Amino acid sequence: MSEGGAYSQRALVLAPAGRDAEIAAAVLREAEVAVTICKDLEALHLEIHDGAGLAIVVDEALRNADLAPLARWIQGQPSWSDFPFLVLTQRGGSVERNPVAKRLSATLGNVSFLERPFHPTTLVSAVRTALRGRSRQYEARERLEEIRRGEALLERRVAERTAELEAANRQLADQIEEREKVETALRQAQRLEAVGQLTSGVAHDFNNLLTVIIGNIEQMLKRIDDPDLTRRLLLMSEASRRGARLTAQMLAFSRRQKLEPRPVDLNDTVSSMRDLLQSTIGGSVQIRDPDLAADLWPAMIDPTQIELVILNLAINARDAMDVGGSLLISTRNVVTGPPQAPEDPPAGSFVVVSVTDNGSGMTDEVLARAFEPFFTTKEVGKGSGLGLSQVFGLAKQSGGGVKIQTRVGHGTTISVYLPKAASVPSLPPIERHGHEADHGAQALILVVDDDDAVRQVTAGYLRDLGYRVVEAGSGGAALETFQARADIEAVILDFAMPGMNGASLAKEMSTRRAEVPILFSTGYAGADALAFTHEDRLIRKPFRQAELAEKLSNALTLSRKTPVELDVAP
Repeated sequence: MSEGGAYSQRALVLAPAGRDAEIAAAVLREAEVAVTICKDLEALHLEIHDGAGLAIVVDEALRNADLAPLARWIQGQPSWSDFPFLVLTQRGGSVERNPVAKRLSATLGNVSFLERPFHPTTLVSAVRTALRGRSRQYEARERLEEIRRGEALLERRVAERTAELEAANRQLADQIEEREKVETALRQAQRLEAVGQLTSGVAHDFNNLLTVIIGNIEQMLKRIDDPDLTRRLLLMSEASRRGARLTAQMLAFSRRQKLEPRPVDLNDTVSSMRDLLQSTIGGSVQIRDPDLAADLWPAMIDPTQIELVILNLAINARDAMDVGGSLLISTRNVVTGPPQAPEDPPAGSFVVVSVTDNGSGMTDEVLARAFEPFFTTKEVGKGSGLGLSQVFGLAKQSGGGVKIQTRVGHGTTISVYLPKAASVPSLPPIERHGHEADHGAQALILVVDDDDAVRQVTAGYLRDLGYRVVEAGSGGAALETFQARADIEAVILDFAMPGMNGASLAKEMSTRRAEVPILFSTGYAGADALAFTHEDRLIRKPFRQAELAEKLSNALTLSRKTPVELDVAP
């Protein structure tokens, strides 16, 4: 493109005498150069605008002319523009001494001179040289434009690629962060599961030991009259009971205890516990009026266990506060999304009970281990480290979860999420009877336990109650005895045994004689494993003689009325 129109190789001629212009035009046309003759400077200016490659001007035509408009036009052109002028001067006139030549050079810039008269070849050569130069200017201009377009395209592509890389980096960073969260949650879940499995195994063995200890203490207390020895035995019995409570908390963490969930109004639970909380916590901490939701949904939870949860959280809150601290219990309805941590509840509708204190709060290190059993920041002797683990275990086994909000120096809120209760049929009430044995009947009871000491304690209890007893130390031996003795009226069966376990043995016995009631004694009551039996057919170790007597008597009474069908999963 030219300054004013399409690029052109046209030569413009301006001469005061028509003859000079015609001669120059004729010479150039003969050399096949397009020529336009201009009558004056204004016409020349217009033709340059329309597009031209060269202006041939006789110096007389510019001697007194106003070159300002042309100069302004030249100065306003792009930096690449250098429009050529060829000035025809008189022979013998030096360019340095020619005022017109100096003026043209200063004003128009790209000016070359040719003396007259000139040979036609010289004129054609000068014109073609100027036109070639002008052509190269346009070629250079096009290359520069191509370069600029290429640079712009490159910059745009670099910007687009940079934006794509930045977006990809952000996505990658988000994925890395999400993966780290998932891996952290998985490690925490695996650690809690491993601890839970270890805990349940320890609790099972520990309950067997406690059954032996408590059973023998009960038998010794019946035969001793020495007050000092009796006092010592009672101290041993109470210590064993404390051990049993610890194992119950361990089983709560590992989610191995059997719950009896039913719809519960947590507002009523919290309100009814006010006096118990005050007497347990003491006067060093103020218990504020509870913040109870007016439209609270019923929660599906074991009512006894939720009371222990609230009590545990209140005691922990008290221990985290100085004298004068305050404690607040609140309830609310919540609909949750997908869980972000192992302790979080699943997505769904939950009833939340929260305990808030204004105590010391938890550091990140303490918070990461808050639910681990036996982990505690309290002084030795002031806590077992099982409080929060029991809360965690109960909430998870109930189908909910736990969340902790804490800030060092400002306090902690622990929220327990419990499933919203649905309409569920309740179990029919179990008819209860006195627990004294029918001594006249002399019922024969089969006691099955792979632990000799536990089996002896159970058999001793039963003989003291007037029952006849036959023992077996394994599932196979028990099944042989059960088939051989048609007079067996009830079976007390350990659930966890090597080889044929309690569930398999109960199924075999039920197939042969469905009318014989079977009671399970167990060091841990797994909800899945014992889902087929009722609480009244379950004897948790360690147990007392009175508990064994009551459940056995009830089972025998019911079986004599109606044959019992045991719902044992295959």
